[in-house]
Amino acid sequence: MKKISICLILFWGVIQVSAQTDSIYIEAKLSPDKKNLEVNQEIIYYNNSEKDLQTVKLLNWVSAYNKRGTSLVYRKLEDRNNDLHFAKNNQLGKLLELNIKNSDNETIQVHTLSDENLFVPLKEVLKPGENITLQLQYKMQLPDSRFTGYGTSAQNTALKYFFIVPDHFDPDNISKRNYHDIEESVSFNTFWTVNFDIPVNSFVESNLPQVQMNSFKGYLDSDPEFLISQSEHPSIKVNIDGADTEIKFGYNLKPEERQNLEFYLPLQLKFLKDKTGILPKSLFISDKFRAKEDFFGNNDIIFWKFRFQLFNDAEKTDLDYFGIIAKKILDESVIADKQKDHWFKNGLKSYLEIQYLKKFYSEAQLLGTLPELKLFGIKPLKIFHASKVKLLDRYGLAYQYIMLQNLDQKIDEDFAVLSNFNDMAISSFETGSLFSYSADKMGYDPFNDIVKNYISQNSGKKIKPEEFLTSLSEKNKSTRYLSDFFKHKNRVDFKLKHIKKENDSLQIRIAKNTDISIPVKLETETKEGEKKAYWIDTEENQRITSLSLPASDHIYKVTLNNGYIFPESNYRDNFLYAKGLFSNTKKIKLKLIKDIPNPEYNEIYISPRVRFNNTYDKFLLGANFKNQSFFDQKFLYSVTPTYSTGTGKLTGSGAISYSIMPAESIIRSLTFGVSGAYFHYDYGLAYRKGSIASTLSFRKNPRSTVSRSIGASYNYFERDLSPAMIADNDYSKYNLWSVGYGYSDSQMIHEKSFSLSTQGMEDFNKITAEGFYRWEFAPKQKLSLRLFAGYFLRNNTRNDLFNYGISRVSNYSFSYTLLGESASSGLLSQQFILADGGFKSFLPGTVNQWITSANVDSSIWKIFHVYADAGVYKNKDQPAKFIWDSGIKVRIIPDFLEVYFPVQSSLGFEPSFKDYGKRIRYTLILNLGSIINAARRGWY
Repeated sequence: MKKISICLILFWGVIQVSAQTDSIYIEAKLSPDKKNLEVNQEIIYYNNSEKDLQTVKLLNWVSAYNKRGTSLVYRKLEDRNNDLHFAKNNQLGKLLELNIKNSDNETIQVHTLSDENLFVPLKEVLKPGENITLQLQYKMQLPDSRFTGYGTSAQNTALKYFFIVPDHFDPDNISKRNYHDIEESVSFNTFWTVNFDIPVNSFVESNLPQVQMNSFKGYLDSDPEFLISQSEHPSIKVNIDGADTEIKFGYNLKPEERQNLEFYLPLQLKFLKDKTGILPKSLFISDKFRAKEDFFGNNDIIFWKFRFQLFNDAEKTDLDYFGIIAKKILDESVIADKQKDHWFKNGLKSYLEIQYLKKFYSEAQLLGTLPELKLFGIKPLKIFHASKVKLLDRYGLAYQYIMLQNLDQKIDEDFAVLSNFNDMAISSFETGSLFSYSADKMGYDPFNDIVKNYISQNSGKKIKPEEFLTSLSEKNKSTRYLSDFFKHKNRVDFKLKHIKKENDSLQIRIAKNTDISIPVKLETETKEGEKKAYWIDTEENQRITSLSLPASDHIYKVTLNNGYIFPESNYRDNFLYAKGLFSNTKKIKLKLIKDIPNPEYNEIYISPRVRFNNTYDKFLLGANFKNQSFFDQKFLYSVTPTYSTGTGKLTGSGAISYSIMPAESIIRSLTFGVSGAYFHYDYGLAYRKGSIASTLSFRKNPRSTVSRSIGASYNYFERDLSPAMIADNDYSKYNLWSVGYGYSDSQMIHEKSFSLSTQGMEDFNKITAEGFYRWEFAPKQKLSLRLFAGYFLRNNTRNDLFNYGISRVSNYSFSYTLLGESASSGLLSQQFILADGGFKSFLPGTVNQWITSANVDSSIWKIFHVYADAGVYKNKDQPAKFIWDSGIKVRIIPDFLEVYFPVQSSLGFEPSFKDYGKRIRYTLILNLGSIINAARRGWY
């Protein structure tokens, strides 16, 4: 009797556990054209919250593809992708029909099919622990897969996030969750049964266990995904410690790739099992997942017809698939809310990559074998420090790159607002570096044991990563800082203050700029290259730490956190020499070309410069001396002495600036700068310009395209004057001050900007406002509108030098790049700058009182646009005058090289004029930086 009672108790316990697991049964039929999916579905949903439920939220994420304005469309636009925004109706995804019934077979009214969150009212209150059965019948139109990788295409149909399911991360069923295409899990702790009716000669593959043809059944802690295609895809079975794991691929493998995988997969899976303690029976890797999780930075470099290989095919396969497999194992085994806890799995993936690289690629270079490339018998890339940077350094370098621009984000930032680069550099690389740093300090085996135990103890339930950090700090108190560290943008800086020999020891002083207790790794090196490492525990509320090392060790160099192993704000103060001429100082290194910075040296970059300045200086030949590498710095200087081939004289420019970039503030940067320049603005006439300026840039969301700034400057000018200018009492010396505010939003579809500024000197004060709007109304077809207004508050100038321009600008501040600064005729005078009035026709005169104008431009066909300008201006003692013009614009290189052909204006029908060729205008912007900035939008 006692045995029977025990059995009943155990049986009831099993039933109770099973009772808390939702189950979903699906019968799905795909239409022959693969555009429509008909579904019969049953959901058994348990109330796992602590309160009564009156509604159940169902996610209808196919509706994210239904119309403009959804979160998905907006996110794609942030990524500079407008395909979904301009998609045709038959390319969209939408719910066409929906019928929901409760367990009493009563129909539940659903008022809309277009919402991504369907709140289904319940007949009776659903108490905690109780379940309800819902019967669903629905039909949907599948979107084109080119938008997100899910949907239908000519080759296959990928199904994920399309079935209507509960949101298990919202047990209270109150919060809306929209689809952003960020691979966030919504269904866990669920038993699935899915049967497909698909077109003939089609095959289905899934991450669910297949029980028979087109039928799948099993328990998942991740979301189910299915691939329906016209051919079967390969799989590889691997036996690890007596257990089989099947890797299924949602794409075809090349013979060489398969051969490499058959060699590397056993090594990778064994490594991952030893580190994490988990290894699922099967893994399904889709083409999209492969593209998202492969190794960043190991691709071949393709230039014109040449291909340069960084790593051989076997190494690329190994590097790519280790990260892919590692992340897939974590996704299938760890239940985490990606919005809040993305950093846990991303960080573990990078941690595992770091350990794998340390074991198998410890000496590999960031550029692979590319530095060995010979050109005319030499290896030119060897002169770059980048050729010596190790592959392992990529994790710290990525963080440095984005942090120095103050565009990094805190580790526990919501994933939806992370920029694409910070998804990698912060959520993955910075977190993984911190895990590796902690493991190095406390011991890799203890760290790995904590990882194994934490994953095992949380199997089948949502994790709370804070508990993992608590486990680390309980094991080793040196990791206590991590919990708070993850909540902020950090600017920790360890600094070697001084090395001093006293008797038989070296006294070393280490400073840190924080009161937090964070360990630091110190490494010593002799001239012979012998290295020793020491872990130093710093004290809380104590910023200086001193230690003593034996002088008998013949220490030559001391380094802190070598190899970018900790996310510091400045590595340049982590190196000191204990002996020689440069003891307690940094060496200076001259370099010819911009490079990844070597923090061990003060680097000066010297690069030859040849550029065309204007028709007076012609080509400038010289050299640029600066300290700016590929990474930004707070203090920058640049000096460029040049020889003017047009005048035979020395010219040049120089600038010094310093930026303050608080990590967490309303301010992104506050920059102060001083600059000077000496060039020519007419034949035989030079100008000298000295400036003091300050710019305050406001903090921005790195995913956002919005920027705001305030600037102030003081400029002093000296100009050489011709005899005629002297006779006209022209300005030879003048001072200008200006203050302005700028706003810009460079988003796709609706691009806009606004600026307001005031400028003055002893003879005038004026205020200027400019607004710009550009609407992409069809793919690559845009309509733009610019509004300008300028008003002199006071104008006692001696001539028209400072007047507003109508069709030409007066470049009295020498801020515009004009090929013919003082040209009044000829091709150079036809250059157009969109400023002031912005008229393209040569309308005579300037404005000394006020002007308003509007400039409109619209696409008509490919590179051809039409434009029209209209405005009203008034000069002193004269009536206001209305002017206008219109014509055709040809955009040869948009925003950089464009040609304007005037047609009709206030002057008449201009093509009928004999000198029409002289009335054609053009824009030419020779600014490589602008082209680069336009190209990289969406990445940051």
